[in-house]
Amino acid sequence: MLLLCTARIHPVFLLMLLLTACHSPSQDIVLTFSSSAVGAEAEVLQRQLARFMAAHQGIQVIQRVTPDAADQRRQLYVQWLNARAGEPDILQLDIIWTPEFAAAGWLLPLDSFAPPREAFFPMTIAANQWAGQLYALPWFVDVGMLYWRTDLLAGPPRTFDELMQLVTRARTDAALPFGFIWQGARYEGLVTVFLEYLGGFGGQIMDDRGRIVVDSPAAVRALTAMRDAIYRDGAVPPSVLTWQEEQVRFAFQNGQAVCMRNWPYAYRLLQDSAASLVAGKFSVALMPATADGSPTATLGGSQLAINAHTDHPQAAYQLIDYLTRPEQLVERARALGVYPPRPALYDGSLLAGVFPVPPDQVRHIIERAVPRPVTPVYAELSHILQIALHRALTRQQDPTAALADAARAMCALLERVDLSPQAGP
Repeated sequence: MLLLCTARIHPVFLLMLLLTACHSPSQDIVLTFSSSAVGAEAEVLQRQLARFMAAHQGIQVIQRVTPDAADQRRQLYVQWLNARAGEPDILQLDIIWTPEFAAAGWLLPLDSFAPPREAFFPMTIAANQWAGQLYALPWFVDVGMLYWRTDLLAGPPRTFDELMQLVTRARTDAALPFGFIWQGARYEGLVTVFLEYLGGFGGQIMDDRGRIVVDSPAAVRALTAMRDAIYRDGAVPPSVLTWQEEQVRFAFQNGQAVCMRNWPYAYRLLQDSAASLVAGKFSVALMPATADGSPTATLGGSQLAINAHTDHPQAAYQLIDYLTRPEQLVERARALGVYPPRPALYDGSLLAGVFPVPPDQVRHIIERAVPRPVTPVYAELSHILQIALHRALTRQQDPTAALADAARAMCALLERVDLSPQAGP
């Protein structure tokens, strides 16, 4: 007989113990699943895994807890996969890792399982492909967006010129320290902000043929606009050049700014009237654009992939398929506020009342999402670009020269690893 003293056991850990107890050690298949195990996210996942195991009596799923910090999780994955370890069987990936891991031979192609590609937002499928094959399915979508004060502005700015004008006027009228704030420290967040400016001016980092075009006239105009917003217009404080997501959120949450660029996670925190001075006084929209560009949201989010060295590929795909079905995605959306990657879910009433933003508005932003360059050396390309962007924004170098230097270094990298457009993927 198994006796459990439950008085001091956290409900999540109790559920994990019960799940283990309900499955005998003689199970035919044991899958390991790597993901976060914190708070509400852990509780939702445990419920879904319990239902999956109840429906698949021959499969036991054990969660392999990994760090929440993306860089630490990636480092752990690289250690496991480089050693050709067969576990974890299923991997939760950041969207920019998929092509890198696929090119390294660490992920199993999913095409043989006939995944329903057409059921997901097209850009999420494009971001998870390499060399014509699909290597992961999106689990939830993240997108960059513009947060604006509804008590200070009549509506969201549609162009960058309008953004500067409205923010400058509102900041002066309300006597606020900041106008527009974004992630400007030298890290990946700066690249995501630049990508949204870049799309708004009609530019790209890499074109559809795999050519580096980050030094185009449109790109120079975009980076110049970011710089001028700091030093010419005074709408963006120089302090953003040391800020990441949380510093930006806290400044906006404390009522110090008119607009900010951030990710969806901030919305619910800003709506907490006990901690936020802007609760009920803000909304979200797409970033602005010029007449030559398009409103752009940087695509982020988590994906589910199969370890290429797993002993149980069919069972692993069964679990991925289960977790990315509509009913599981809606449950996660209701509990966590994350955006499902299936466009059909935004029609009708399934997501009614789930998000503080109307579902059709969420879908409109997601449909404007743009992936970062889909390449196995994206991390290296991003590092080069981060340096160039930060040099221009700190006035160490002119935007034209900074982007020209970046483009040369990025092209040299692609040639060095035989990924230049001439060589092909």
